[in-house]
Amino acid sequence: MRISPLDIQQQQFKVKTFRGLDPDDVDAFLQTVAGEMEGLIRENNEMKEQQARQSRDMLDMAEKERELRETLLSAQRVIEEMKANARKEAELIVSEAELKGERIIADAERQLGELKARIEDVRRQKVQFEMSLKGMLDSYSRQLAGDEAL
Repeated sequence: MRISPLDIQQQQFKVKTFRGLDPDDVDAFLQTVAGEMEGLIRENNEMKEQQARQSRDMLDMAEKERELRETLLSAQRVIEEMKANARKEAELIVSEAELKGERIIADAERQLGELKARIEDVRRQKVQFEMSLKGMLDSYSRQLAGDEAL
C-alpha cells in the first residue's frame, strides 16, 4: 500500500485517555513526516526527470557519434578515392609526357638523319664541283698551252 503525504496529514488516531499520546505532538510529527515525504517524492520525481533527460541526451549523443563515425568513414573513402584518382592522373600525365618525349626524340632523330643526308649530298656536290672545276682548269690549261705553242 502506497502512502502519500496527504494520507499522512489526514491520518487520525483514536484517543485513549489513559497514557495516550498528545494529539498536538502526533499532529506536529505527522506534519513533519508528510512534509519530508513530500520533499522526497518531489526529489524522486526530479531525479526521474533528470534521468530521463540524461537517457535522451545519451541517445542523442550515441546518434551523433554514429553520424560522426559514418561521416569520418565517408570522408576516408572520399580521400582514398581522391588519392587513387590523383595517382591515376599522375600516371596518365607521366605516360603522356613519356609518349611526347619519345615523339620529340623520334622527330629529332629523323631531323638528324635528314641533316646527315643533306650534309652527305653537299659533300658529293662539292666533290663533283671540285672534279668539274679541275677538269675545266685542266682543259683551259691545255688550251692555253696549245695556244702558246703556236
